[in-house]
This record gives sequence, structure tokens and C-alpha cells, in this order.
Amino acid sequence: MKKIGVLLSGCGVYDGAEIHEAVITLLSLDRNGAEAICMAPDTEQHHVVNHLNGETSDEKRNVLVESARIARGNIKDVKTVSAADIDGLILPGGFGAAKNLSNFALKGKDADIHPDVAKIVRNMVDAGKPVGAICIAPAVLTKIVEEKNPEVTIGNDFGTIETIEEIGGTHVVCAVNQIHVDHANKLITTPAYMIGPGIKEVATGIEKLVGEVLKYS
Repeated sequence: MKKIGVLLSGCGVYDGAEIHEAVITLLSLDRNGAEAICMAPDTEQHHVVNHLNGETSDEKRNVLVESARIARGNIKDVKTVSAADIDGLILPGGFGAAKNLSNFALKGKDADIHPDVAKIVRNMVDAGKPVGAICIAPAVLTKIVEEKNPEVTIGNDFGTIETIEEIGGTHVVCAVNQIHVDHANKLITTPAYMIGPGIKEVATGIEKLVGEVLKYS
């Protein structure tokens, strides 16, 4: 059974992992006979957002603890997982990727990446193992492996496309139900909720991404 890491960034689109994208990923892996190894950094969230009204609160939450909600408690601290432990890696989207796994939302092309996140992604790519990224996560992926001139898609968000290309990546415009494969680096990306409009369209792209990650793993 192939083991595929799923790197989460909290729980909730505005301050963590996008729940639909994360669950579709987990479901698709299970349907394809793969074992999901959920992981997240043990760190404080950038901030906490009330998902009912969109307001930021003074509450403090931990990324690993919040991600455990999606993983039903079966989750590891990312720093305890090595590239040797898994056959592939997938990063669901949500603002947590740009706020907790990195500060891309604040610093754009000059973003800093959480060191444990950067380490496992770089080690996977260096080992020739596939990495999938969903929604905004391809922008973070681009920053992590910028020296490899990665090819990614985030759909058609031209502001983010410009930033990706400033970092040194190549962007390919894709529809929500499509994926882009960087064959040289074994990177697979899909726009998901960067485009939407709904869960069924998002699911089609994510299911294709999972299939491609498994093909390369």
C-alpha cells in the first residue's frame, strides 16, 4: 500500500486548511487504495478567523491541534516525518498554507516558509518523489523549490500568477477540473477553490491530482 503524506495547515479556509479540499484528498486516496499520513507543523496559527462573520479574533490556536480535527486525531508533527516514510506528498489549500505553512499572504515573493515544511517538501523533490499542491498551495510550493524553476497552476488569479513568476516559477492557466504536471520535478497542481465554483468541480481536479501523485509514487 502506498503511503501519501497530506500536509495540513489548520482547520478552516480562512485561517487553516480548506476542509473540502482536504477531505476530498483523503477520500480519493482511500478509494485508490493508498494510506494517508496526515501531518502538520506544531506551531501557533497566524491568527484565528470567525468563519461565520469573517472577523479576526484574539483567540490563539495551534496548527497541529486544529489539523487533528480533519485527521480525526490520527496525525503527526511534520518534523517527525521524513521523505523516506512516504511515497508522495499532497498540500491542500486554504489560507493556512499562505499564513501558517508560510507567510506568503503577507510577504508574497519574499515569503518565509516554516522550516519543517520546507524540509520535507525539498527532500521529497530531491528524492524524485511526487508532490501535489492544491488551490493557493502551489504558490507556496513554488517558493520552497524556487531554484528548480517549477511549473504550477493556481487557475487564473493574475496577481498570484505574477508573484509565482517573480519567484521564478512558470505558471500554466488551468480550469478547475484540470491539473498541471511538471514532469521534470514531479509536481502536480490544480486550482480547486482558486476558481470554484463548487465542491463537485473542485473534486474532479483533486481526484485527477491524486491519481497522478499515485502514478508517480
